[in-house]
Amino acid sequence: MHGPASPGWLLVALCAVTGSYCLLRMRSSVEAQRRTAGGEALMGFGMAAMAVPAAVAAPPRWAWLAYAAVFGATAVRALWATRTSPHHVHHLVGAGAMVYMAGAMAAASPGHHAHGGSGVPLLTGVLLLYFTGYVLRSGRRLLPISAMSATPGAPDGTGTVGWADRPELSQACRLTMGIAMLAMLVAL
Repeated sequence: MHGPASPGWLLVALCAVTGSYCLLRMRSSVEAQRRTAGGEALMGFGMAAMAVPAAVAAPPRWAWLAYAAVFGATAVRALWATRTSPHHVHHLVGAGAMVYMAGAMAAASPGHHAHGGSGVPLLTGVLLLYFTGYVLRSGRRLLPISAMSATPGAPDGTGTVGWADRPELSQACRLTMGIAMLAMLVAL
């Protein structure tokens, strides 16, 4: 992505740590959480790879096209999953945003002549609005509420909740990736 190197490296680290935690969440005893965590891990690592500052390592155009293909396939999978769960609509929008950013970076890569105007493109603006709302909603869900302070029993009936099944940790992971997506869209 374009922009200064220091914030770029912080974004890379944030996305890589989030992707790593999502990989660890795949050890959950709940199948739906494992499946969701796998998709979120892919997004975290993909965002980390795309956020590497261009001044350090400017990927060739084919790399951006490969990102677009991977996240295009992810978007198709999320589209298929929306028929059973509305939660996957967010994964569809996120994967679509990654395809859009990869395409924009491919168009801006050296050796490719892009003809663009000034200002923020409409799709970028719409995605910025969506992810701003998503971040605000996710952050609100993390606020402590006395009714939610009691920890429910684990899905396996033991009464304890493992670290991979903690809803506040998975929500913090989603919040982090939403903020990172906003930062990447702004840098676009």
